Amino acid sequence: MADSISAADALRARRFGLFLHWGLYSIAARNEWMWHRERLPVAKYEQYLKYFEPDLFDPGAWLDRAAAAGMRYVVLTTKHHDGFCLWDSALTDFSIARTPWGRDLVGPVVEAARERGMQVGLYYSLIDWHHPDFPIDGLHPLRDDPEALAANDRRDIARYRTYLHGQVRELLTRYGPIDELWLDFSYQNHVHEGTPVWGGKGADAWGAAELRSLARQLQPGILINDRLGIPGDFVTPEQYQPSDPPTRDGNPVPWEACQTLNGSWGYDRDNQDDKPVDLLVRMLIDTVSKDGSMLLNVGPTARGEFDPRAVAALDGIAEWMRRHARAIDGAGASTFAPPADCRYTQRGDRLYLHLFAWPFETVHLPGLAGRVEHAQFVHDASQIAVREPVPDRPAYATTPGGQDAGTLTLELPVRRPEVAVPVVELFLRG
Repeated sequence: MADSISAADALRARRFGLFLHWGLYSIAARNEWMWHRERLPVAKYEQYLKYFEPDLFDPGAWLDRAAAAGMRYVVLTTKHHDGFCLWDSALTDFSIARTPWGRDLVGPVVEAARERGMQVGLYYSLIDWHHPDFPIDGLHPLRDDPEALAANDRRDIARYRTYLHGQVRELLTRYGPIDELWLDFSYQNHVHEGTPVWGGKGADAWGAAELRSLARQLQPGILINDRLGIPGDFVTPEQYQPSDPPTRDGNPVPWEACQTLNGSWGYDRDNQDDKPVDLLVRMLIDTVSKDGSMLLNVGPTARGEFDPRAVAALDGIAEWMRRHARAIDGAGASTFAPPADCRYTQRGDRLYLHLFAWPFETVHLPGLAGRVEHAQFVHDASQIAVREPVPDRPAYATTPGGQDAGTLTLELPVRRPEVAVPVVELFLRG
């Protein structure tokens, strides 16, 4: 495993990233798991090869929008569970080479990221529903196909493992330095959407230790996630916000929350469950306040664009980050305990109070009496008055009661600032 301190530092340096799920399923436009859910024959799914022509593909435009939203790295799905490869692999013809587009899509994204100073991660699915040697299991689209099941014992996981390792070698030798390898996923004893999965696969199936060694040999210092079935450099909570920072054996572990805009990873045209901008901002703040990073997904359309709702979400985050990036970039968890409905992030001697709910006139900060020399809103740098309430003062009529000893009170305007999440910057005394 890479040095845990180095892994933690690398993730802290890039608190916010862009996940990209893109492939043949973008044509169907009904979720990246549509082949699994609809149980299509292989030949029917392969028909999408004839129509994949992303003529509006502009990775520079994608990453300009991501950078404006404060994203510092990108992770691209080079191959998802359907087995379709966004690069011209020498090991299969089920790739971009067989489409009307016919040209590599991985390289241009990597190049655009480097031009913008963004780090690069490559996602690769350990699962492959298209490969003839990948044994059918309870997740496979052919799981209810009698003819395919009758021939399942002729599928050879060892041959598939050689293919898997060969493709990872291609990815880690074609595109220069790669910062992160995002492998997905092991599923022994797995329950998928309420149903136990038969035939699940894990570390032995993938040759996990050997694959990890190969990646380290080809890309020293690369970060590898935790889904190989053996420990990784960081953990990856998916589609939920941990209530506390994740741990391993009771010790804090670097972590990256992967989240969607609407519950789907691939382009899902009719999905209307879009998270509002203020919720996405709160999720980012919550992650950083627990010393994590957030990887937020966009599923481009089959023509190679971000759809209007994704654009609106990223632009909304960008508007907040334009004024508040210093409360996220280079910031992390604080040892101070925030009041209810708030989060703290901290960067050196600056403590940031993120107000998830707007209080009436005052907010009380335990343990900060005598510790703050100046307080201001981040969005406009306007000063906020502070006072230290008398601890034992009784409440009467219009006079509020005291607070616990050591409490600092901020006096806030009645009207909430018109930003997604208001933030107060507290300059701590040395």
